[in-house]
Amino acid sequence: MEYIYAAMLIHKAGRKVDETTMKKVLEAAGVKADDNRIKALIAALEGVDIEEAIKKAAVAPVAAAAPAAEAPAKGEKKEEKSPEEEKKEEAQAAAGLGALFG
Repeated sequence: MEYIYAAMLIHKAGRKVDETTMKKVLEAAGVKADDNRIKALIAALEGVDIEEAIKKAAVAPVAAAAPAAEAPAKGEKKEEKSPEEEKKEEAQAAAGLGALFG
């Protein structure tokens, strides 16, 4: 991850993301730079618009977030269960868990 952060830092500083600059940034951060990983990242970034990639990445976590509990639609009432129904469901769930442990 530090290699990607270094590339983003270099880009943000307005410099060209190349092997020499990457190595200097990583070493300044106390990371032992691996030439093969640097070359692979530089090759992967070839032709990539970093600004566009950052914008897309900023949106991705929101879209990938786990869906919230389903709220009832407007005008629709949430189904309420009696305590007996809830106990039956809990017992069924517990029985299913028991099968996991033999």
